[in-house]
Amino acid sequence: MSQFAQELLSTFGNKIGEIALIPATGGLFTVELTYAPSESRQDSGQHVEMKKVLLWDRKAEGGFPETKVLKQLVRDHIDPSKDLGHSDKNGKKKKEESASQEEVISQAPSQTRDGQVLDVKRNPDGTVCEDCK
Repeated sequence: MSQFAQELLSTFGNKIGEIALIPATGGLFTVELTYAPSESRQDSGQHVEMKKVLLWDRKAEGGFPETKVLKQLVRDHIDPSKDLGHSDKNGKKKKEESASQEEVISQAPSQTRDGQVLDVKRNPDGTVCEDCK
């Protein structure tokens, strides 16, 4: 469990104020996040609204999270614009790759049989799957 704490602190630095490990029995493992949403962090001298969300519950999810999944869940709340690099399912590089793949797929010709367009399965690079012909 301290591995999760180490990873989160090294990824988010000063954006995380505290990570607490609270001992429990009965297989309890939950990850809760208490944070100030970015719109309520303004230095206007007003009361800052805090939000608390349950990010992970071992019993509900059926196990422990992968570190990269936990990082993504935390990032989505405290710094949505942060790119987590190779461990980010919604990273900048991934978005660029999927956009170029969509472009390739839309440009690829469709197969026809007797004048009818067939539903063709394609590889991730946009080429027609040879096994599916």
